[in-house]
Amino acid sequence: MAELSDLQYGLIALSFIWSGFVRSGLGFGGAVLSLPFMLFIHNDPLIFLPLISVHLLFFSALSIWQDQRQLNKSVVATHSSTIDWAYLKKSLSIMIVPKLIGVFGLITLPSNILSGIIFIIVASYAITYIINKPFSSNNKWLDIFFLCLGAYVSGTSLIGAPLIIVAFVNHVAKEQLRNTLFMLWFILVAIKLAAFIVADVDLQLIHHLWLLPCAGLGHWLGLLLHKKLLQAETQVFFRVVGCALLLVSLIGLWQMFA
Repeated sequence: MAELSDLQYGLIALSFIWSGFVRSGLGFGGAVLSLPFMLFIHNDPLIFLPLISVHLLFFSALSIWQDQRQLNKSVVATHSSTIDWAYLKKSLSIMIVPKLIGVFGLITLPSNILSGIIFIIVASYAITYIINKPFSSNNKWLDIFFLCLGAYVSGTSLIGAPLIIVAFVNHVAKEQLRNTLFMLWFILVAIKLAAFIVADVDLQLIHHLWLLPCAGLGHWLGLLLHKKLLQAETQVFFRVVGCALLLVSLIGLWQMFA
């Protein structure tokens, strides 16, 4: 990482706390909602993307292990696993090819046009969640479209999650949604991280020594948020998800025009 001022290092630490908070609280958005702030501090995405990727692998695995351990001790659990394995396997079989196409850049689409379309679509769906009229699709082809497009975009950048959420939220119980997404992100990010290694991108391993505890603090705070969301009414859960998706979209559109 380039030589930065103490203020910049402090702001980067706060950004990783925020990233960990969002990631563990909602199960998505940790990268999308924090990377724009990081790039304001130091405009070099290849510095932050490996850091975010490694953090996601570590904390997603930790969350899944902790939640499954608690579930095994529970006598009133409604599911045997915190992950919806059936839908995860089904979605991965759909997403793997467009994911690899995105990672290896076999198809190059104008990034501003692609991003703009995605953010507008996601903002539209976010509003339906916020007004308590979430989109419900019984059309498997529409779900496949969102999964394929989201997988391709996640291969080329970090803004694919909102599109993937649109399909997952219609098929996965809210008690399993976060950890099912965590497992999906773990697999997809592992592919992305492997591409970084092949491309000889610096993984910034030395900076994990001080940024991992920052993300850990955010992770712990996010766990408290997640517990509150699970105890809340379903419409409240959807509204919070909708607000997060709308925030992602607005930040993305603002970045494009800025």
